[in-house]
Parts: sequence; structure tokens; C-alpha cells
Amino acid sequence: MTLRLLCKDPESPDNNSPTLYYDDERGTYLLQSWKISDPQRLASISVPDHETVVEFPERLLKLFPDATSIPQ
Repeated sequence: MTLRLLCKDPESPDNNSPTLYYDDERGTYLLQSWKISDPQRLASISVPDHETVVEFPERLLKLFPDATSIPQ
């Protein structure tokens, strides 16, 4: 498995998150970001036990690469 770093939030106070990776082997994206733990927010969506929800700032979207630009 090879994870490729695609983008990182340049305004992150500790320069660690949010971060977007691409998994070459699975052809999937991994988003490291802030865990949502507010019960009221989580109650408004259905999240199965095997999934989680993360939050990231709008400014990160402009850094996401186009899917066609990821080498296969």
C-alpha cells in the first residue's frame, strides 16, 4: 500500500490536519481531520458503527486535486 500526500491545510495551527491522502492500492482517498463528537450534530445524520464522520474547513476543498490528475 502506498499512501500519497495530496494536500494539507496550509492554515492548520499545528500543520498536521486536515490532510488528504490517496491510496494507490485501493484507489481510495483518506481524509485525516477533526473528529466530530457533538451528539447533537451526529444525531442529525445516520452513521453506521463501522463508519465515522470528520469535519474539515471549506478552504481545503480548493486544494483537493482533480480525480483525473491522480496517476494510476
